[in-house]
Amino acid sequence: MTTNVGLRSERGPILLALMVTTGLIAIDATILATAVPTITKDLGDFALFPWLFSIYLLAQAVSVPIYSKLSDVIGRKPIILIGIGLFLLGSVLCGLAMSMPALIAFRAIQGLGAGAVQPMGITIAGDIYTLAERAKTQGYLASVWGISSVVGPSLGGLFSALDAWRWIFFVNVPLGALAAFLIIRNFHEVVEKRQHKVDYLGAVLLTVSLSLLILALLEGGQAWAWNSWQSVSAFALGGVLLVLFTLAERRAAEPILPLWVFSRRLLLTTSLIGLGVGAVLIGLTSYVPTYLEGSLQVSPLLAGLALAALTLGWPLAAGFSGRLYLRWGFKTTILIGMFFVLLGAVSIASFASQPSVVIVAISCFVIGVGMGLVATPSVIAAQSSVPWNERGVVTGTGQFARSIGSAVGVAIFGAIANSIFGAEPVAVSRLVEGSGAVFVAVVVAGVVTLVAALGMPRTPVGSAESGVVGDLAPKI
Repeated sequence: MTTNVGLRSERGPILLALMVTTGLIAIDATILATAVPTITKDLGDFALFPWLFSIYLLAQAVSVPIYSKLSDVIGRKPIILIGIGLFLLGSVLCGLAMSMPALIAFRAIQGLGAGAVQPMGITIAGDIYTLAERAKTQGYLASVWGISSVVGPSLGGLFSALDAWRWIFFVNVPLGALAAFLIIRNFHEVVEKRQHKVDYLGAVLLTVSLSLLILALLEGGQAWAWNSWQSVSAFALGGVLLVLFTLAERRAAEPILPLWVFSRRLLLTTSLIGLGVGAVLIGLTSYVPTYLEGSLQVSPLLAGLALAALTLGWPLAAGFSGRLYLRWGFKTTILIGMFFVLLGAVSIASFASQPSVVIVAISCFVIGVGMGLVATPSVIAAQSSVPWNERGVVTGTGQFARSIGSAVGVAIFGAIANSIFGAEPVAVSRLVEGSGAVFVAVVVAGVVTLVAALGMPRTPVGSAESGVVGDLAPKI
């Protein structure tokens, strides 16, 4: 039954809290990209701008498994409130940054906050709604992304035009305060108290290994040559630490990232899909605005609105995806979505040498429609296959994979683009060529994601319902 889903229902105040919390991340995801040219003009260091995204995504990625495991131990509420606090602290510091390195460092704090906020919002929705109810709930949460797809780029373009880019970060403060207030007031849960062992070793190994690998990818060919001792050392040490992390997780009493997640075919394939979704998204959100502003000299506002077409198509499709996966199953819905993703990605890459706001906007909208049919069903399929006390870890693993996809993606895309951009100032011809190369790489990422989707088992939607009710549950 879905009659009890809505803002006026018994769980309506919690849904509203989740919508505002989602808005905190959604606006941040769309507001920054449009202001990159203005920020680099003010602070300099254009070659470092990919770090504004990669450091945020890296911090988010390495913290998601930790937060997710802790949420299964102490509950969702304290974790999401910690995340909101860190996100707001990072936002204030970003607004006060006086140099690009400082801004990058403060973006890391924002990322640590986002690592808790985004997966906890999705997990709480999975806790309080059944599988059938989530189909309608996604329409409400997706509407937040739709609104943010217009509000975010518009605010980013407006603040850039007024030479007030710092307000891109300050605007998070009232929204975050409202989100925290709604969570504190409306969401209550009862969690079983028992002794737990925190996997500190696993957390440290995961954080350091991923940091080294992302550093090697992003700085290779820029700060040092790919075959230099710095690059080789970073890749080698990061790889060794990642192997040690795997061994440590096998022996940990309560691993921070349980390896059983990757032994289940459904969870493995949905994680790989999340990896691809993250890469495709970051490739577009990082380079579409810069590509349009640099090649056509359009305003940040117009470039942002072209990108907004992606996050407009996404929620429209996500809200409709419930009907599709309830009728045809998760895998079929995801494969339909991947068709649209590849159609839009091929389009934007094919016409990259002939910049056009209209073509980019239409292509982004088509990609957004595809993403709405891929991201939402894959998350719900994974969530619905496990009970409450595993849902935090499973949801977190999916978000972790998506964050890693974005972090690795922005590093690889940055290396590709910077190898073509050359020294500052970047010539228009080189900017178009470099952006086109990134868009081709996005197509490749889409093809890899399609392969993962083809490997997903055809899990009957009805059987997934068994995971909705766990041994612990929030108090409504």
